[in-house]
Amino acid sequence: MPFVTRLTLQSGDRETLERVVTDIKERAERKGVELRGPNPEPQRDVTAPQYQRLDPDGGRFEGWTYPVYVRSIVIVGHDEFARNVAGADYPSSIHIEADIEQVSNPG
Repeated sequence: MPFVTRLTLQSGDRETLERVVTDIKERAERKGVELRGPNPEPQRDVTAPQYQRLDPDGGRFEGWTYPVYVRSIVIVGHDEFARNVAGADYPSSIHIEADIEQVSNPG
């Protein structure tokens, strides 16, 4: 039964994210791996609060807002390739999540 690996890559640095995703796609093409994506998801804006002082009544500055860019890739079969991609060293600005599903053939 084949495995389907869904990789979700997130970063606030769009150029680095695109470079990493392009590299994964090119490696898959060279090895003949069935790859779907990279599929862009809508940009998310994340807001982090900023406090003036550490005590609870210290007040707040305006929150710090930054964009998070997301790309998803689906790898069908090719377990070794998927394992290598998910376990590779990426720049510290890239966050990667892997979701693995075993698909059974009907019948």
